[in-house]
Amino acid sequence: MSDPTPNPASLPPRAKPKGKPLIGITMGDPAGIGAEVTVKALADPEIRQLGRFIIYGLNEALEYAADLAEISPYWFRLPHEVVPPSIESGVIVADFDDISFPAMQMHGPSAEGGAASMRFLDAAIHGVLQGQTEAIVTAPISKESWHLAGYRFPGHTEKLGYTFRTRKVTMMFIGGKLRVALASIHEPLFDLRNSFTIGRVFTPIDHMAEALSRWFGIEHPRIAVCGLNPHAGEGGLFGDEEQRIIQPAITMAREAGWFVEGPFPADTLFRKALEGRYDGVVAMYHDQGLIPIKLVAFESSCQMTLGIPMVRTSVDHGTAFDIAGQNLACPESMKTAIRVACDVALRNRELPPPRLPDEPDEALQPLAPSAEGDESGEV
Repeated sequence: MSDPTPNPASLPPRAKPKGKPLIGITMGDPAGIGAEVTVKALADPEIRQLGRFIIYGLNEALEYAADLAEISPYWFRLPHEVVPPSIESGVIVADFDDISFPAMQMHGPSAEGGAASMRFLDAAIHGVLQGQTEAIVTAPISKESWHLAGYRFPGHTEKLGYTFRTRKVTMMFIGGKLRVALASIHEPLFDLRNSFTIGRVFTPIDHMAEALSRWFGIEHPRIAVCGLNPHAGEGGLFGDEEQRIIQPAITMAREAGWFVEGPFPADTLFRKALEGRYDGVVAMYHDQGLIPIKLVAFESSCQMTLGIPMVRTSVDHGTAFDIAGQNLACPESMKTAIRVACDVALRNRELPPPRLPDEPDEALQPLAPSAEGDESGEV
């Protein structure tokens, strides 16, 4: 199972970091494209000069990906248990050489891949909690692999929410000129009506506004909120969720001091956001928010987790088992995730520490290993 992570409330005060930000990067599922996109992204001198980096993963898989891409290794390898607390420059691979995983032959979900990717993530979280690193960037994991390895967490977002003792987390996507937060994630549309509440809509508005203000330096962020129904309900003719749920959530956000407008029909709102009228958009469900992101920045968008007291960005794609080991993966999403993590980490240095999270929820505890898997993608 995974390595333990310390309780955030019990950690000693950390010294204020200096120089380029130190970023932890997890390799993700060893059977996927995580090693490839990481190697390719950091091979770009422009990306590598933004910070200092620790890659948590398998050196053998990284070297294999570099060889296929004809990239000379630019990193230093150390066993993961002896990585020093301070890294002056460059890229270090924290090598989990005690893991035997034939990444060059396995290109599909497995319990071994799930256990390995969880260990990489736990080590990266531990680095942030100990004050060693200032942010983490995650390569894709497989939900099915985690399930096979015995973890109940559907993905990174839920794992981070559990670690930091909160279930109120938000996924925000950054692509081109768009920033989009989601009120619901991987949930069937017909089931959404059973869980669609005022709090469900208020939370991503609040998280997004705070993140844009705190981490992106937008003093008075302008947030627009999508309707759920066609034409935002057309005054109740096509559904009353806008009146019963979304509008009260917007009112709550305004009372909290945020600039929020809506609900607007989604088919016209994103054009206004692209034109710069809003700093962020809150979408009600997965495809409503992801279609415009994918349309304007299919290869280069990234994801960010809001609602936790640390900086975490991620690629906006899955493990792509079908092309793993073929040198076909595009690294642009990883590059964007690294850029955002470095920028936000630098800004975070000037801010007061965030509030400590709530108590953990027992419902998010890992389960015993299961033979059944989940075929959905990474979070």
